[in-house]
Amino acid sequence: MRLSEFIVAHREQILSDWVAFARTCLPPADAVDYKLLRDHAAEMLGAIAADLKTSQSELERVDKSKGKSDAEHQGPAPDTAAQSHGAGRAESGFSIEQMVSEYRALRATVIRLWIKARGPLALEDIEDVVRFNEAIDQSLAESTSSYAQELAQSKEMFLGMLGHDLRAPLGAILGSARIIVENTEHPERCLKMASLILSSGQRMNALVDDLLDFTRSRLGSGIPVVPTPLNMATLCHHTVEEIATQHPDRVMNFKAMGELDGEWDGARVSQALSNVIGNAVEHGSDASPINVVLRGEAEEVKLTVQNQGPVIPADQITRIFQPMHSIEMNGPVTPRPNLGLGLYIAERIVAAHGGTIAVESSEELGTAFTIHLPKRREVNGKEPSF
Repeated sequence: MRLSEFIVAHREQILSDWVAFARTCLPPADAVDYKLLRDHAAEMLGAIAADLKTSQSELERVDKSKGKSDAEHQGPAPDTAAQSHGAGRAESGFSIEQMVSEYRALRATVIRLWIKARGPLALEDIEDVVRFNEAIDQSLAESTSSYAQELAQSKEMFLGMLGHDLRAPLGAILGSARIIVENTEHPERCLKMASLILSSGQRMNALVDDLLDFTRSRLGSGIPVVPTPLNMATLCHHTVEEIATQHPDRVMNFKAMGELDGEWDGARVSQALSNVIGNAVEHGSDASPINVVLRGEAEEVKLTVQNQGPVIPADQITRIFQPMHSIEMNGPVTPRPNLGLGLYIAERIVAAHGGTIAVESSEELGTAFTIHLPKRREVNGKEPSF
């Protein structure tokens, strides 16, 4: 059986062994979700198998050795699976080393399984191995280029958003400070300006905090949490009250039930809950309440934030926790009041506690974010299953 036929016939075995093998190769990082290892892999294997079956000129061989895609000779074309893979890895927070390790694991897995099934290699088999390595190298080059482009675009977008979002509170601070300095006859006006300076400074501080959390998570170190014993009902009630004070025109209901003592990082959980409620304030209907329900169970607490408003399109649900992702709704567009990192940071905080966060959205239900947090955090958690 030639290598191309082996890849097609044993694709599932290759994928399963690859996942197991890759987990021993990838650098450890809390941000890695091993379930993502399978994305684009089947499509890449199919493309490699098809490539092995086609004849190849010397020019094409040289181009592959330089990492050039066949598509470059054919003009604009849809992204290859490898290009999509590289862009996806950049969006998911993978490092370039982790992505290269994936390809190393894929190469080793295919060759190992094939040689085991094939036995002693013939001359034509050596040619297959050479062609296979060329195809893997080409895919890696495409993924690396796409990864770099995605990272550069994200960096430019992020810096532009940061500059835009800092300009408004900074302008308010400078303008208010100027009025205070120049005005000595109206102390009540100075007090109002001082309050504006304080709120603007708090906004800028929150933007910087988001930037630091985003940078930590993208560098692979994750958002640090320090769990201590606390009562989740007390923490959540205080957080909801604080946000309700900031938005007196919105109705917020809080309900807690069950056993709610455990070990969590209170400041971080409050930050995650604030981000989720803030999303409800931003996108929900002004005429309907925001309902926060906390339920204590045997091993975990379940926290739900529900509100009515425009339904999140199905194609947006899977991307809602990605950084700087704007939800595209039907209807008037409202200005974005932040960097677009709130839900991403909330998801990273929940993951750091060993929990999960998910969202459902429909006309009947409205939009509901559900957070599951274990009462005791396991070190590194359990091995994920596939």
